[in-house]
Amino acid sequence: MGKNRKKEFELINSIKEGDTSEFKILVEKYKEVSFSLACSILKNEQDAEDALQESFIKAFNGLRKFNFKSSFSTWLYKIVINTCKTKYSHQKISNRCVNFDTYQRLEIKENDTPFKKMEIKQRKEAVNKILDTIKPDESLLLRMFYLAELSIKEIREITNFKESKIKVTLWRARKSFHLQLQKRYGLEIRQLI
Repeated sequence: MGKNRKKEFELINSIKEGDTSEFKILVEKYKEVSFSLACSILKNEQDAEDALQESFIKAFNGLRKFNFKSSFSTWLYKIVINTCKTKYSHQKISNRCVNFDTYQRLEIKENDTPFKKMEIKQRKEAVNKILDTIKPDESLLLRMFYLAELSIKEIREITNFKESKIKVTLWRARKSFHLQLQKRYGLEIRQLI
């Protein structure tokens, strides 16, 4: 078990033993990726925020049932995704989610292209807009694999998708993302991907 995971498990045990104020540490650590996952399903900021709030409440109330067999993030992301799919997926999709802020992990090669010339904030918004245009499952898996840095095994555990479906959907998602990126920013963008 890694040092970070062990530390996180100690934190969870502390919360289970009654130090509930420590739960805010987990919320801060996972709120951005959780919000992004909610946006990939709901495509609406307000609904994503509502789902995220409900998900953290469910996680807090269900923390006693957390059995340490998986990482906390895997357990939490499953709650977020299930909350979005069951409670909110029937709602009308309207406002796009564009304020997710963890795209600092995206590595961009140093080429003089229109995309490179954009400010980081504009790049984040562009990436979000593209993620909002592709199919929800594709957007979700891209965010889980690249932004949350989850393994195929963890994604399978969260989504209950078969490994083959995850791999195929990721392949299609990369292709869809690339095509949308080319449409918006031209052929020079190939150098970045």
